[in-house]
Amino acid sequence: MSVTEKPPAETESPPLLPGRDRFDQVRETRVGRSIWRGPRRRTHRDTAAAHWASFLLHLYPVKMKREQIAFRYSYYLGVISTVLLGSLVVSGLYLMFFYVPSPNQAYGNIQTLQTEVAFGQYIRNVHRWSAHMMVLAVAAHMCKMFYRGAYKPPREGNWVIGVVLLALTFLMSFTGYLLPWDQLAYWAITVGSEMAAYVPFIGEDIREILLGGPVVGASTLLRFYVLHVAVLPVIMVSVLMLHLWRWRKDNMLEIPTEEPSV
Repeated sequence: MSVTEKPPAETESPPLLPGRDRFDQVRETRVGRSIWRGPRRRTHRDTAAAHWASFLLHLYPVKMKREQIAFRYSYYLGVISTVLLGSLVVSGLYLMFFYVPSPNQAYGNIQTLQTEVAFGQYIRNVHRWSAHMMVLAVAAHMCKMFYRGAYKPPREGNWVIGVVLLALTFLMSFTGYLLPWDQLAYWAITVGSEMAAYVPFIGEDIREILLGGPVVGASTLLRFYVLHVAVLPVIMVSVLMLHLWRWRKDNMLEIPTEEPSV
């Protein structure tokens, strides 16, 4: 009758084999296995297993086509737009500390920001020019992707998401235009709201929602402020995350070179 040998305890470190290092021994301990769920990325199979075991990476594909992330494919206009959005968020948070959305204080706050607040003029210029450049970058990105045929199957869904992001970019710029509360902003929003009133069937309702009354006033400034700093940024970031996720997934799809015969 043979006696089965007792397996080594889990606390014992396995012998160091060729091609292994001390980090592998740490990963194979009880604590190490609880932290690192996937294997070391030595082969393509290990890379895929570690990718799917990651909470942050499992939403994205393991591989991407090289031409889809090359500079000539999109001139990195999408990356530029995303960086500019981050610049707007950071500079906008700084400006919020010194701005009150009230007709009696808004214009004075802007003047104080530019003359008395540390780096106020610089941060405001960064915010303003980032907004202008983001509109141009997003529009150029849409033109480039249209040239690339991103609206064609099977990626037409992400093209629609991109159109939504373009509309949100315009709305962000439009709502932020009123916040300085000067003559240029006042009359620009007045003209824009009158143009919105000419939309068939729902034009007057859109104008009423934007202005909060018959003319541009305190309600309009408050609504534009809430839209600009809270509602639209949250929607834009959410849609942008969906857009990036869909882009990574769609890059693995094969685009048909010919239309299917009927």
